[in-house]
Amino acid sequence: MLLHSYNSRDPKRFNFYHNPSLIYPCSSSWFKVNCNSRTLSGDRKIVVNGKRNKYGGVLPSILRSLESGEDVEKALSLYYGKLNPKEQTVILKEQSSWEKVIKVFEWMKLQKEYVPNVIHYNVVLRKLGRAQKWDELRLCWIEMAKKGLLPSNNTYSMLVDVYGKAGLVKEAVLWIKHMRFRGIFPDEVTMSTVVKVLKDAEEYDVAIKFYKDWCVGKIDLDSFIGSDDGSSLEPMSFKHFLSTELFRIGGRSLTSNVLPVVDAENSVQKPRLTATYNTLIDLYGKAGHLKDAADVFADMLKSGVAVDTVTFNTMIFTCGSHGQISEAESLLSKMEERRISPDTKTYNIFLSLYADAGNINAAIKYYRKIRDVGLCPDVVTHRAIIQVLCERRMVELVEVVIKDMTKFGARIDKQSLPVIIKMYVNEGLTDRAKNLLEKYQFDGGLKSRTYAAIIDVYAEKGLWAEAETVFYCKRDLVGQKKDVVEYNVMFKAYGKAQLYDRAFSLFKSMRSNGTWPDECSYNTLIQMLSGGDLVDQARDLLSEMQGARFKPQCTTFSSVIGSYSRLGRLSDAVSIYQEMVEAGVKPNEVVFGSIIDGFAEIGEIEEALHYFHVMEKSGVSANQIVLTSLVKAYSKVGSVEGAKQVYQKMKDFSGGPDIIATNSMLDLYADLGMISEARLIFDNLIDKGWADGVSFATMMYLYKNMGMLDEAIDVAEEMRHSGLLTDCVSYNKVMACYATNGQLVECGELLHDMVNENLLPDVGTFKVLFTILKKGGIPSEAVSQLQSSYREGKPYSREAVLASVYSVVGLHAFALKSCETLLKAEVVLDSFAYNVAIYVYGATGRTNEALNIFMKMQDEGLEPDMVTFINLVGCYGRAGMLEGVKRIHSRLKYGEIDPSESLFKAVIDAYRNANRQDLAELVTQEMRFAFDTQSDPESEREEVSLSISLIDLLAKD
Repeated sequence: MLLHSYNSRDPKRFNFYHNPSLIYPCSSSWFKVNCNSRTLSGDRKIVVNGKRNKYGGVLPSILRSLESGEDVEKALSLYYGKLNPKEQTVILKEQSSWEKVIKVFEWMKLQKEYVPNVIHYNVVLRKLGRAQKWDELRLCWIEMAKKGLLPSNNTYSMLVDVYGKAGLVKEAVLWIKHMRFRGIFPDEVTMSTVVKVLKDAEEYDVAIKFYKDWCVGKIDLDSFIGSDDGSSLEPMSFKHFLSTELFRIGGRSLTSNVLPVVDAENSVQKPRLTATYNTLIDLYGKAGHLKDAADVFADMLKSGVAVDTVTFNTMIFTCGSHGQISEAESLLSKMEERRISPDTKTYNIFLSLYADAGNINAAIKYYRKIRDVGLCPDVVTHRAIIQVLCERRMVELVEVVIKDMTKFGARIDKQSLPVIIKMYVNEGLTDRAKNLLEKYQFDGGLKSRTYAAIIDVYAEKGLWAEAETVFYCKRDLVGQKKDVVEYNVMFKAYGKAQLYDRAFSLFKSMRSNGTWPDECSYNTLIQMLSGGDLVDQARDLLSEMQGARFKPQCTTFSSVIGSYSRLGRLSDAVSIYQEMVEAGVKPNEVVFGSIIDGFAEIGEIEEALHYFHVMEKSGVSANQIVLTSLVKAYSKVGSVEGAKQVYQKMKDFSGGPDIIATNSMLDLYADLGMISEARLIFDNLIDKGWADGVSFATMMYLYKNMGMLDEAIDVAEEMRHSGLLTDCVSYNKVMACYATNGQLVECGELLHDMVNENLLPDVGTFKVLFTILKKGGIPSEAVSQLQSSYREGKPYSREAVLASVYSVVGLHAFALKSCETLLKAEVVLDSFAYNVAIYVYGATGRTNEALNIFMKMQDEGLEPDMVTFINLVGCYGRAGMLEGVKRIHSRLKYGEIDPSESLFKAVIDAYRNANRQDLAELVTQEMRFAFDTQSDPESEREEVSLSISLIDLLAKD
């Protein structure tokens, strides 16, 4: 519903003036038939919203004196003996407070000429009932009985009304039973009042039965109100005691001076009042008895009972609320034909109906039509149109409505203010939201609950600073303190921003500011701190909460237990669990699931099973999460049979085992090398479309571990093309698989995709990248230099590694782009960065640029190192610059450069690239004399280490 209060979540609480929320199936034919009935053809003028009567004589003077605060005795003594009973009634009715009514009534009763009058008591009882002053009402009732005044139908109707509006529905109905003891049968007004009270309490069947019984002269409410002693009612309270005491008084024998009352018992009768028919139509509509509602409407027309605006409003809403808007429009036409003028409520209904149907243009049309026909939009109108426009974020139209309201002197309703601010915040217009709030505060103060709703808007969007500004803003209402709900939503704002220290500090300051925390405060903070793994602080608050005699929710205990379990502090988790049980809070599946999962993570299968059995004995059914934890526990200890039994049990659930449980089984089979079983589960996941990154990574690990490299690559390819590479871990695993198989180009492409997805390579990524560099043939000195710069966190070390990888796998365009980033750096680069740039430009044949970079390196005062010479020799060789190669060869030969196998090989390759095989053979002989040609054990160990590291990368974390 669009016209509900801001904080209401229950559509049944929607109160639309006469409350015509009739939601039920709607026939399109009977409305047409009834509205075309000839009984509508007569001319009958209906008067609505009548003005207050003007009093003559001495009454205006007396009322002004009493209203001005003048003493009751002084104001009335001048007219001693001159006021008749009717004037006395007027004076009582016009008093604004129940205290003033009592004072005036006491003065009247002290006068000698005063004759006790049931009407006067009715007025006083109504005032006391509306103020919910039940003790005073009881005393007034007793006094009335002592004076021998018999309650009338009006008395009982009034009592039913005030008790019903106070929410005391059964007590209200008890008055009817009291009435029957007096021998009085409800008249139509009383019957209608009872029906309305029961209708508003959603006791539709009881209301319908009461009405039908009344029509045949019978009253039977025992099934609803219980026995005479009230034993079927809720636990005894002072209100129930009042009802039973009144019941005893009402049960006394009638005094002899009481006149007999006309009783309509056992006589057939029909309603004659328009208001009664309106109530009945509303009742049947809300009860879902559409045919009965139609029959009442038809009977109303046939009986010649005048239909009024409320009747049509109710019927219009009845049609429209079930999608029959064309029928509602037809009723509006019939209404105008009957010269029954639609009121603002009529157009509000159409505004709401079209808004619910998504027809915004029609809703706006009816909003504008209100003024077009000479009516004024009311609070409900503005609240409705603002709500529907804000929900659709139609900022300009909302501002037009606000401007229109201002023009005619209307203010934004306090319930609409948070709605508008929410729209602005959702649209990123925080400045407009701030300005609107400041303007509203300037025009008049806001209540704490409204501030809380606005703070909550910011909290939901994670705008803690803006929420804090509203929380600490200056209040216009003198002496106004912040309600606890403001603190609670501020805790929420801090929690979403993970500002736990601020939240805790605010909590500690509450009492000094005159606001005491409630259960919600404690529950919110404990759950927040637990979620941030500040579990020791959460536990202290839990103890404080219990010390304040608040009972923590199950979710609060659960959050603390869950936090301890995540941190591996299982003994503390069990301690809180025992504390929870001792506090009388029944653990649910989430609590048991947290404990079981905690033990499963550390492989404590016995403990996990123990709490699983405790859960079953407690009557808590195991859900998928709990059983998944058990599968995980069995997997940790390698128990295939135990895991299979639990997994089989999960198949009884709707949808079968979830992806987490299935991946746990897959992981277990992979660890045990059970290829067939794993493949069966994996294929099933693929068929269902459930396979995720974990599933693929596990299968890659299994195949790689079993030496089935082709199958591992196939899984990697499938994962790559399935869109499951969403984080660094998944990219790392696939790149590791490709690297193991020597598919280095694919590794480079994946790296580029990863960077384009704005995923920053992590430690695992660089572990794979260094492996790729080694497999790609880059000299070990260059790899070591890059590894060292990366470990030390030198500037642009990451970019240098990426450029080297792109270059070694042949993705030269990507390599050059990365080098441009290096060379444009505003910081002084180390040798490793220049070496990478020389290598990248030399590998692409851009020799001049490579040599210019070498010259720039020397200009910066950096001496060439071994990696520099290796890269320069490669650059000279690819460019056919034989003299450059000879120069470095000569320095190597005569000991000016330390001997390096990598440099010797670079010189040999350079001579061969320059077609000087003779010189290449000469350098080969020199290298043999310089180095032992036997296999290097250290190199062999490096190859073994490389293979193991790749397997580790493919393993599940």
